[in-house]
Amino acid sequence: MSDRCGWVGQEDIYVAYHDEEWGVPEFDGRTLWEKLVLDGFQAGLSWITILKKRENFRSAFHGFDPELIATWGEAEVARLLQDSGIVRHRGKIEATIGNAKAWLEIEQREGFSAFLWDRIHGQPIQNHWQTLAEVPAQTPLSVEISRDLKAEGFRFCGPTIVYAFMQATGMVNDHLVTCPRHDECTKMSL
Repeated sequence: MSDRCGWVGQEDIYVAYHDEEWGVPEFDGRTLWEKLVLDGFQAGLSWITILKKRENFRSAFHGFDPELIATWGEAEVARLLQDSGIVRHRGKIEATIGNAKAWLEIEQREGFSAFLWDRIHGQPIQNHWQTLAEVPAQTPLSVEISRDLKAEGFRFCGPTIVYAFMQATGMVNDHLVTCPRHDECTKMSL
């Protein structure tokens, strides 16, 4: 795919992520939570760093099971801080535990997927960017969702992280119009 979005590196794992996952509408609440957690861990780092460690994260966080993670305490934080396979950042690890508790409350009340997707009536926003320079780092909607997540108890979910999450989970189609994945992802939302 020669006209891929310009942010894609040359590494196979990056190309596969772009070609198969990024921008595909995701409606599973647990998968959405995992992706939000990983985007939070990415803050201050490159996405390729997280992508290369994603399987280690899945192992260290027991498949991103929020019911289990919500019960964790200092012993698990200490264990994770010793795990060189993940990003060892106390604040992000502790936020993941707190975010699991917040996720459980939202999931029980209305469903995490509905909490997010209802804001755009269950349909991805279809952008038509020509260049990477046009793609925003955040939008009024990502600011609103960030604010609402924080009100629910989430951390490491600022407007820029939320917008990256929205792009990754297909809530917005930010593939450039010159990228073949733009039309493919558009068709997924019809």
